[in-house]
Amino acid sequence: MNCFNYFIGIDVSKATLDVALVKDGKQVFYEKLDNKPQAIKQLLKRLLKQCGDLSQILFCMECTGVYNNHLLQILGDEQLAVWMESAIQIKRSMGIQRGKNDKADSQKIALYAFKNRYDIKLWEPSREQLQKLKQLMNIRTRLIRTKSNLKKPLLELSFHSPLEQKIFKNSYKATLKAIDKDIIKVDAEINKTIQEDQLLRRLMDVVTSVKGIGRVTAVQVIVTTNEFKSITEAKKFACYAGVAPFEHSSGTSVRGRTRVSKMADVSMKCNLHMAALASIRGAGDLQDYFLRKIEEGKNKMSVLNAIRNKLIHRIFACVREDRFYSPKVAELKTDLILV
Repeated sequence: MNCFNYFIGIDVSKATLDVALVKDGKQVFYEKLDNKPQAIKQLLKRLLKQCGDLSQILFCMECTGVYNNHLLQILGDEQLAVWMESAIQIKRSMGIQRGKNDKADSQKIALYAFKNRYDIKLWEPSREQLQKLKQLMNIRTRLIRTKSNLKKPLLELSFHSPLEQKIFKNSYKATLKAIDKDIIKVDAEINKTIQEDQLLRRLMDVVTSVKGIGRVTAVQVIVTTNEFKSITEAKKFACYAGVAPFEHSSGTSVRGRTRVSKMADVSMKCNLHMAALASIRGAGDLQDYFLRKIEEGKNKMSVLNAIRNKLIHRIFACVREDRFYSPKVAELKTDLILV
C-alpha cells in the first residue's frame, strides 16, 4: 500500500497551473504558476520546504493531453508519485457542485486523491520509443484529417460551375500532393521506429497476426495500452474502446436493451470497426459467424460489435501468450472450455 501524507491537486491549463496541497483533508497550501519547466522546478523547491520530503507527496491531475507534458517530464525525472485520472471520474465523484474556477478545481482534485488514497493508480511514464511512436501517430492522424477536409469540396464539384471546378482543382492539387508525401514520410518513420525496437517489432508481428488487424490499428492498440502494461485485460480494453455491451435495466419497469457506452475512444472504436469489416470479407470463421448470425435474424451492427470484441480478445490472448494467432489454437481452447 502506498502511504502519502500530502496530496496535491493540479488543475492544468495551457498557460498556468493551479496547485492545491491537502493534508488530513484540509487545504494547507495553494499557488498559481506558469505552465513552464522553470516555474515547476521552483514549485518543487517550495514544496520541499513546506513538506520536508517530496516522496511523501502524491501529485494528482486530470488527463489534459500535451498540456501535462512539462509537468509529467519533471515529476518523472524526480521519480515522484503521480496519479493521472480522467476528468469525468473526478467530477462525478464529488457530488453536486455549484460554480467553477481553477482554484476550486485544484482543491477538488486534491481532495479526490485524499479520499481515494487506498485506490491509487500510479502513473508510469512510457518508454521513449513508445512516446515517439505516439507522437508520430498523432501527426499522421492530423494529416489524414486535413486531407479528408480538403477533399470534401472536390467530391462536390458536380454542383459547381466549370470555373469554380477549375479553381477548386488548382487550389487543392498541390496541397493534397504535399500532404500525401508527408503521410508517406511519417509512415516510413513509424516503420523505422518499430523495426529498430525489438519489443515493438515483436508486438506488431503478434497483433497483426490476427486476421483483420492492420498496421495502423495495431500501432494504435500498442500505444493506447502502453505496450499492454496500462491495460492488461481484453474486457477493460473493450470497455475503453466502447465495444463492451452493458445492461440497461432497473426494477421491473425499465428493461432497455443491452448496449455499448458512449464514453469511449471514438478513434479506436472506428479502427476496430474497420478491422471487423476486413475480417469478414474473406473466407474464415469470422465470416461464417457473421453470416450465421445474420441468418438467425440478429442485428448487423450487433454482430459486428461482437466481432470487434472477438478481435480484441484474440489480440490480448496472443500478446499474453507471446504467440501468433492460429485458428487451430483458438478451436482447441474453445473445446477445452466446453469440456
